[in-house]
Amino acid sequence: MVREQYVTTTQGSSSPRPAADHVYKIGIYGWRKRCLYLFVLLLIVILVVNFALTIWILRVMWFNAEGMGLLQVHSDGVKLEEGESEFLFPVYAQEIHSREDSSLVVHSSVNVSLNARDENGNVTARTSVGPKEAQGHTQNLLINSHNDNMLFSADGEQTVIGPDKLRVTGPEGALFQHSVEVPLLKSELLKDLRLECPTRSVTIDAPKGVHLKALAGNIEAASNMDVILKSTLGLLVLDAETVRMPSLPLSKGGVSGNTQGLYEVCVCPSGKLFLSKAGRTSTCSENQNC
Repeated sequence: MVREQYVTTTQGSSSPRPAADHVYKIGIYGWRKRCLYLFVLLLIVILVVNFALTIWILRVMWFNAEGMGLLQVHSDGVKLEEGESEFLFPVYAQEIHSREDSSLVVHSSVNVSLNARDENGNVTARTSVGPKEAQGHTQNLLINSHNDNMLFSADGEQTVIGPDKLRVTGPEGALFQHSVEVPLLKSELLKDLRLECPTRSVTIDAPKGVHLKALAGNIEAASNMDVILKSTLGLLVLDAETVRMPSLPLSKGGVSGNTQGLYEVCVCPSGKLFLSKAGRTSTCSENQNC
């Protein structure tokens, strides 16, 4: 309690006159004081608990000056020295590298999806690997080798294979629904090369020529109906040591006295070939089988 005293003076007199005494109480007393102490104590307890929890989180999460546990933060990115990392939500990164002594492995219980977005946030390319299939959506697919040579390229119009050789190892070969353009088509060593169309025709075209060559075997062309060899401007040349036509039709007429079994090959105006027994002169006109 503080007591203050005020002194007043009157005109014409310099002697002070004591005024009435006033008493003011300064401070907090009673239940207000107890509540203030309780609030301060509660605030101190909260600060101590928060500080203890902060220390505990720092110890559990292994926070240090370089990062969090084995996860180190550098100026050029984030680096995980050892162990595995698990992401519960999408990860946005410019580059992801593995350690120099190990490979990069990505696991997921459902699927793994990689999306590329433009500046507006729209997905421009997407790759998804699931338990049953792998899908990719992009405008142009390009695969290069380690020396930056193109291995495979595909877009909406064509597919390009960069290496000099394409090898198909399936037991059923390769199935093409449309035309195929190749400079060279050959089989593996000691295996046959077959071009087959079960229900339609097989057409081989080339502007400068078609070469069929078998170094250690035969070339066979089998058809249920006709086999047509056609040259528009040039010739059809059969260049071999022996040319055999075992199933040519034989004309009914004959030449008496031909006991050696000799025949001559005759050609009809339509191009049909048939056999006629040979005589001293040609017998094709006599034994026409056209």
